[in-house]
Amino acid sequence: MKETQQPIIHEITPLSDKDCFYIAERYKTEFTYPIHSHAEFELNFCEKAAGVRRVVGDSSEIIGDYDLVLITGKELEHVWEQHECKSPQIREITIQFSPDLFFSSLVFKNQFSSIRRMLDKAQKGISFPMQAIMKIYPDLDSLGSKNSDFYTVIKFLTILYELSLYTDEARTLSSSSFAKIDLASDSRRVQKVHNYINAHYKEEIRLSTLSDMVGMTPVSFSRFFKLRTGKNLSDFIIDLRLGYASRMLVDSTMSIAEICYECGFNNLSNFNRIFRKKKNCSPKEFRENYRKTKKCV
Repeated sequence: MKETQQPIIHEITPLSDKDCFYIAERYKTEFTYPIHSHAEFELNFCEKAAGVRRVVGDSSEIIGDYDLVLITGKELEHVWEQHECKSPQIREITIQFSPDLFFSSLVFKNQFSSIRRMLDKAQKGISFPMQAIMKIYPDLDSLGSKNSDFYTVIKFLTILYELSLYTDEARTLSSSSFAKIDLASDSRRVQKVHNYINAHYKEEIRLSTLSDMVGMTPVSFSRFFKLRTGKNLSDFIIDLRLGYASRMLVDSTMSIAEICYECGFNNLSNFNRIFRKKKNCSPKEFRENYRKTKKCV
């Protein structure tokens, strides 16, 4: 008999239609809220929380004393788990804001271009480097103690702008296929290849097929693709397939072997090896960890 999958909790946030953002500052000793998703954008800061496990999409990492993450993916699952954290004085600041905070005629102005890039990248969740955290820490530190007036909104926008200057240094967390984000590129040739791979990831994909598609030699195309995407073609395809596999481990009751072959891998032991190398856990452990974090509150 197949096990019934428990749905991810969909959080109804306290954000009011009449407010620009909602901020919650908490001092606590434990993270207890289960994995969840919501439509609102979220900036989440943790201090003195070393040992906590942060899960965003199919990314799972143990954080240090400081952690700052921006999530703008609609319905992208996330959770902060206690894991090995023993800190008696965890501080968490969560800011949730509506996707329409920047109405379209404003966000596409030149002065907001860096914020727009950051919000786009954060559809898969992004983790900011320590220098970015230290840059905005004074403003973030005082934001929770302010009333939500006009100047508080200006300070929040300033925080977003300062963080946007670190967009290139910020690490992407979830894979696009797990986050259900359409791949995009400013290069028509790369976009064409992206679309083909996304449509044919279950099949064997040959370098010669892709290079012919864009009128390049295989060697030239390989260099071009790495330059444009930051990944080798083989790594890009593997990461895409792993994202789909991770999504199926969470959303379906298919066996691991079925998922392996459904996502374009032709060898189960090879799939398990690659999955563990990329995710630091086996497919079975990944599925079990997600199920544990779905417990009801």
